[in-house]
Amino acid sequence: MASTSAATAKAARRTVAALCSRVGRRTFSDVPVVPMLLDGQRVQSKSTKLFDVHNPATGELIARTPQCTPEELRLAADSCAEAFKSWRTVPPSSRARVMHKYEGAIRDNTEELAQLLTREQGKTIADSKGDIFRGLEVVEMSTGVPAMMQGETLAGVATAVDVHSYRVPLGVVGGICPFNFPAMIPLWMYPPAVTAGNAFLLKPSERVPMTALMLAEMAHDCGLPPGVLNVVHGAHDTVNFLCDNEHLRAVSFVGGNAAGAHIYERAGKNGKRAQCNLGAKNHAVILSDADPTSVVNQLVGASCGAAGQRCMAISVAVFVGKSKELIPQIVEAAAKLRVGPGDASGTDVGPLISRAALERVGGLIQSGVDDGAQLLLDGRSPAVPSGCEGGYFVGPTIFGKVKPGMQIYDQEIFGPVLCCVEADSFDEAIKLVNANPYGNGTAIFTRSGGAARKFVDQIEAGQVGVNVPIPVPLPMFSFTGNKRSILGDLNFYGKAGVHFYTQWKTVTSAWRADDYVEKLSTAGVGAS
Repeated sequence: MASTSAATAKAARRTVAALCSRVGRRTFSDVPVVPMLLDGQRVQSKSTKLFDVHNPATGELIARTPQCTPEELRLAADSCAEAFKSWRTVPPSSRARVMHKYEGAIRDNTEELAQLLTREQGKTIADSKGDIFRGLEVVEMSTGVPAMMQGETLAGVATAVDVHSYRVPLGVVGGICPFNFPAMIPLWMYPPAVTAGNAFLLKPSERVPMTALMLAEMAHDCGLPPGVLNVVHGAHDTVNFLCDNEHLRAVSFVGGNAAGAHIYERAGKNGKRAQCNLGAKNHAVILSDADPTSVVNQLVGASCGAAGQRCMAISVAVFVGKSKELIPQIVEAAAKLRVGPGDASGTDVGPLISRAALERVGGLIQSGVDDGAQLLLDGRSPAVPSGCEGGYFVGPTIFGKVKPGMQIYDQEIFGPVLCCVEADSFDEAIKLVNANPYGNGTAIFTRSGGAARKFVDQIEAGQVGVNVPIPVPLPMFSFTGNKRSILGDLNFYGKAGVHFYTQWKTVTSAWRADDYVEKLSTAGVGAS
């Protein structure tokens, strides 16, 4: 693609080895420190507070992420505020052309991005490419943002009085990203925001900062002016800064419940918009007429893919009537999945993100045993290739006879664990799913159109799959999780995402004949 050749050439020079082993010039004990991105340039933090970045497949320390100092955070926000002044005046079509170039650059560098993403996050190369592609789809959608900002007009609302409204950018907005999708979630946020005319201050997860940094540099290579997209690092202090700083008008967040509630409340108290995607506990309902092979394959993939570390994973399967006879086949198929490092050929399930996650998932598996669930497949301490003994691996794990009230049912496990629940009737299954406080997604497997329609109509979750286990909408729609899975009334990407990053401006104009003189009236313009 000729329009992306310059950006592609620049991005290609950043090899995975360079990004992993020479993330910045500053090092501690030969471990590189990840730089910020300010005004389009890498800048090393002066902070001495650092967070370790490990390769989850080996436990190897590969980088450190700084807790940016208060002064560095202020400089980044000030830079965004200054850049916004001119960026907002750039024609919408010109801003969209940057996204056209960016789309091509991401496509051309997918392999490099996937290698880097796998090294810092652990997921398989195929899953990393999927992570990148789903973010790329939002970049594609962002090329159409100008059309989504078009307004409304009504002429002649009064004598020679016209009204028109249109959407304008908010100003500086920010994003706080999780560890499980290092490419997709940042790309949910800043492409639509900057194409709408905002400047963006991005905080990647301190556990997986390098993919987001590479993507942000590529965006600058493709034409984003200095300061329109800045990248800062840190944990709680940086989160609080984004919620407090006077320049920021809105904050986007994807992650855990406690952090999301804190961000929503703190940002709101400071007069900022906030959209916070939180936890989930997604159920799939299986009717006895469903295609057995499809059910087995899709449930195993949806529960164990990405090592279960995704907010749309199927973690509970509700078997209605005789469909429970599929459970042994699910166990058999899950047991065949290969556990190992994400960059190894043939790996199906990569590691969890950290040792703490490993211990938490292992503890929840044990709680399932203690609570009386039937452990049909135990993925703890799986066999892994040589050199990965220090990795954070849990293999596919299947429980039967699971009931509400058990920790493995009530809590989001965020590991490759599937809880199998049995229901006597379809109505009982629907009631069980609706009793779940979360509402990210759900699915039904059936050959019956009537049953599918009933499920779609009566179910409360915001994203419903019919014979589709992970019904994440494409970006021409929006991510519409509901109930306790989201705080805020505007969803990510699509029209809702553009509306979150913009606001209405309405103009009322009176253009009358040159000899017309407005009479004094206390009733207001246009009252006659």
